[in-house]
Amino acid sequence: MQRDFYLHNTLSRQKEKFEPLVPGHVGLYVCGPTVYGDPHLGHARPGITYDVLVRLFRHLGYKVRYVRNITDVGHLENDADSGEDKIARKARLEQLEPMEVVQYYTIRYHQAMAKLNTLPPSIEPRASGHILEQIALVQQILDSGLAYEINGSVYFDVKAYNKQHNYGILSGRVLEDLQANTRELDGQEDKHSPHDFALWKKASPEHIMHWPSPWSEGFPGWHLECSAMSSKYLGQVFDIHGGGMDLLFPHHECELAQNTVTRGEGSVRYWMHNNLITINGQKMGKSLGNFITLEELFNGTHKLLSQAFDPMTIRFFILQAHYRGPLDFSNEALLAADKGLKRLLQARKTLLKIAVNASTQAASKELTELQESIYTALCDDLNTPIALARLFEAVTWINSAADKNTVISPADKKLLEDIFDNLVEGILGLQDSALQDNAPLIDGLMQMILEFRAKAKAQKEWAVSDNIRNMLNALGVTIKDTKDGTEWSI
Repeated sequence: MQRDFYLHNTLSRQKEKFEPLVPGHVGLYVCGPTVYGDPHLGHARPGITYDVLVRLFRHLGYKVRYVRNITDVGHLENDADSGEDKIARKARLEQLEPMEVVQYYTIRYHQAMAKLNTLPPSIEPRASGHILEQIALVQQILDSGLAYEINGSVYFDVKAYNKQHNYGILSGRVLEDLQANTRELDGQEDKHSPHDFALWKKASPEHIMHWPSPWSEGFPGWHLECSAMSSKYLGQVFDIHGGGMDLLFPHHECELAQNTVTRGEGSVRYWMHNNLITINGQKMGKSLGNFITLEELFNGTHKLLSQAFDPMTIRFFILQAHYRGPLDFSNEALLAADKGLKRLLQARKTLLKIAVNASTQAASKELTELQESIYTALCDDLNTPIALARLFEAVTWINSAADKNTVISPADKKLLEDIFDNLVEGILGLQDSALQDNAPLIDGLMQMILEFRAKAKAQKEWAVSDNIRNMLNALGVTIKDTKDGTEWSI
């Protein structure tokens, strides 16, 4: 069912009804990590935010192409156009090949995202695998007259672009104000202006990641890669571009300028940005001693933590705040999230024990409206805190029915099961980690039980067969006999 979905567009600064370019299809591009270190808490928020967005769209019936890139070249220190490549620096310090660094930390990132129950993207391109596309893009911008080559490097001419368009329209910055408050930077004398940004950089002799180009042996600028890869996999115009608020300027502003020159106005129809995570009111940083990796969270080894925290607790904690709003991390906040998550998941188990009365068929108006209110919240710019608040109303309803030994209608029980299966687990991605961690064991036990039941049926011991089915149903396991065998689901 394709409901109306409303999304806050960073470009227009207002909430808009989402209208996909192609009906029934969504093209989503999200800026992924620069893989030179262990995934940290800052990676969790965009990972979970855009995962919920993808899950919701697919649940609503859309076919989603979700592209999330891996930055493995061109991202220099301090997000500038000078200094050492972050990955090359890591490779030099650890005496490894740069692609060894990339592979190791990409695997670490994937493992952490899997623990957080985020779905993998449809396509995950790497910047180093799209050098030819980036070179072609540089040439196209040069041909437009809005870039210049000097000493083997190519820079985007921001001042010239601003005369024809509006540099700063995405982030709300005004070029004249930027110029008035900017000093010349050392090591960037080649630029016509400090605000010009690199499309292609000539590699210094010690730079170990470089490729041939018409201008020099060098490497692409950081901002260029997303323009090249998004157009290749999603087309010249696509639906949604997502990323963290820290990428809004200069990364996405520069990307928008490149897109406008090469693809025209409106190459991205909706820009979406998640806010950042602070820790006890401070920005996360290694120098402040509050930089926490996801592995430290899962193991409880950081000094700010009182215990290890389940990945689902991290996911629940992040979903408690609206993706565009502030989110302050603390050990106390995680403890509260852990308690709330356990209460939510326990309600699903409690629901299994509530008896039904087959004489009453219709679902109650109260629960029907409650279910609809959860969908409404999620379709209103992904308002997960409101959705969770409504879900806890369902939890209260279930606990009250269980405490009073209330017998409910099959329709009400089915509706509540749908809320947990489709909304809690399916869209919000919250599930019992014990089931996730012990999936091979559970699968093996189920196969053993079903083989025992099949033997009973073959021997025409129908009472035994039916008893096994009924006992599994009471535990929340549904089995279905088909011509190809017996299927089961939790």
